[in-house]
Amino acid sequence: MDGIVTDVTVGVKRGSDELLSGSVLSSPNSNMSSMVVTANGNDSKKFKGEDKMDGAPSRVLHIRKLPGEVTETEVIALGLPFGKVTNILMLKGKNQAFLELATEEAAVTMVNYYSAVTPHLRNQPIYIQYSNHKELKTDNTLNQRAQAVLQAVTAVQTANTPLSGTAVSENAVTPAQSPVLRIIIDNMYYPVTLDVLHQIFTKFGAVLKIITFTKNNQFQALLQYGDPVNAQQAKLALDGQNIYNACCTLRIDFSKLVNLNVKYNNDKSRDYTRPDLPSGDGQPALDPAIAAAFAKETSLLAVPGALSPLAIPNAAAAAAAAAAGRVGMPGVSAGGNTVLLVSNLNEEMVTPQSLFTLFGVYGDVQRVKILYNKKDSALIQMADGHQSQLAMNHLNGQKMYGKIIRVTLSKHQTVQLPREGLDDQGLTKDFGNSPLHRFKKPGSKNFQNIFPPSATLHLSNIPPSVAEEDLRTLFANTGGTVKAFKFFQDHKMALLQMATVEEAIQALIDLHNYNLGENHHLRVSFSKSTI
Repeated sequence: MDGIVTDVTVGVKRGSDELLSGSVLSSPNSNMSSMVVTANGNDSKKFKGEDKMDGAPSRVLHIRKLPGEVTETEVIALGLPFGKVTNILMLKGKNQAFLELATEEAAVTMVNYYSAVTPHLRNQPIYIQYSNHKELKTDNTLNQRAQAVLQAVTAVQTANTPLSGTAVSENAVTPAQSPVLRIIIDNMYYPVTLDVLHQIFTKFGAVLKIITFTKNNQFQALLQYGDPVNAQQAKLALDGQNIYNACCTLRIDFSKLVNLNVKYNNDKSRDYTRPDLPSGDGQPALDPAIAAAFAKETSLLAVPGALSPLAIPNAAAAAAAAAAGRVGMPGVSAGGNTVLLVSNLNEEMVTPQSLFTLFGVYGDVQRVKILYNKKDSALIQMADGHQSQLAMNHLNGQKMYGKIIRVTLSKHQTVQLPREGLDDQGLTKDFGNSPLHRFKKPGSKNFQNIFPPSATLHLSNIPPSVAEEDLRTLFANTGGTVKAFKFFQDHKMALLQMATVEEAIQALIDLHNYNLGENHHLRVSFSKSTI
């Protein structure tokens, strides 16, 4: 059988998947230093997932299940984050490729990373494993296009450009090919962290590295995908979007750089392929157990309120989760659900209206159902997943009518209304057309004034005839103590401080939309200020 290799197995069952057209490979199993390998007609023998075992490490990697239209550049980009790519061979007819890296260590890092995070090209999962071959020798006349692409990338890869102000060097390439995005945040009223960016951009593919920095008094970031196509999709979907309503606008361009070289894993920069990197502040590298979790890219959205692997504070985790729900694919909501389950309610006191008012601080409540057989629990349907995440983060563990309430995401997708003609004792209410929704108007200032429950309340829409004493009396009648009061200059707004957060929650439930006369309904929300 001249020029045909039929059995090249080293720990991995490959069958005929590694038979190459027009190439020369150095095979560790062959007595010949190099042998011509041609395709035979036996390509139907497919690789079975259950047959896959880890072969001996090699700097040549075998990539399978590639989409039909995939380019050499996209395949090369898979390897670039891990080190220099020295050769490539595409087998278009078989949807396969071979990629040779400069060192075995780089190949091992790449295989380890992609075994934890499935690589995707053009939204299709692909499979990467060690080849039986230790070196890839290609016939350049038959592989000219791939070699040209590789030379172009290699030429710019060697031009290491240090980035001013950061402990980073990068490799430049033409913008169209780059898997690296440059992100600028405009109108940054709320802090945007590295973890927030990771949450948002992960929706478009595996994020390998992020560097954040401030330049020209603007928060900026460089973010690297494993695949330029993911970068392109993210840019198309996210450029010009707001992370939070009416603020934190994403401005996204392709970077001229193709690879980020991250030195430290901390709150300014992170390499998700290298969880062992030091933090750079004289602190030790991550604990190995945390590093393992970190490498698997755990999602904050999957576990509401959970800490991220780097143990960022809960508030930051919540912000990241909320941001990921706010931006991204249409129809993809944070945690995938708009319905909340609220339990440990005071069943003697709670009503659909009181839940509508309190949860309405964090989103537009559509429906509320107090459970008929368990009246200390209720289902609340918000307008979108971002709002349900926000309400859960802010209200879980707060006191309402003397009881600490628990708020979690429900498995229900919607709150069912009772069948027509069925009396459910007023336990279910549809608020879909309520005029009291705070967030119906796009760009409303209410989006910028969402704060956790606090003892200080912000009052607005106060008519000229209502004095401080009237408002103090009104709020004292809700059962609490008014500690302080301050009118704004125009007397249309004021800050009012109750003795405790619980008293402020009660006052907001009782007095939001209270009719003060002269066609003025009082607006009440939580304030971040103190008096």
